[in-house]
Amino acid sequence: MTHRHDGELVVFHIGLEIHRWWRPDVWLPAFMAMPAMLRELFADPESALRGADVLIGRGGPYVVQYWSSLDALYAYATAPESEHRPAWTRFNKMARRHPGAVGIWHETYQVARAETMYVSTRRRGLAAATEAIPVTARHDRARQRIADGRTA
Repeated sequence: MTHRHDGELVVFHIGLEIHRWWRPDVWLPAFMAMPAMLRELFADPESALRGADVLIGRGGPYVVQYWSSLDALYAYATAPESEHRPAWTRFNKMARRHPGAVGIWHETYQVARAETMYVSTRRRGLAAATEAIPVTARHDRARQRIADGRTA
């Protein structure tokens, strides 16, 4: 399988880096904020969040999110009524009280082209966030899929 998508696509990575594992009182509130945000976004049919994968990295958990619009991502991040705003305020207060205990990082990508391949896996990543389609003979090589601009 591969994916197909027309229109804007944004991939957003956000992670929690836990520096003091022995201080769950400091990092647990930030850790618990992300599931609340994801529930809020997935419950809203107007949300531009198209999919998300929760992963564990070297420093802690992170989420890869797939959005249909950069403007929608920024609108959610700044909306005073969203779960994000109070969580961000709480994190900043905690970070000032306990510097270096926990960190937050994120990266945002506007995707012009993407190549994907899924063999014997559940729908995940771009295939889950957009549309999963069979790989045809015309697109059975990565170079062909990226040249065709499946996400453009």
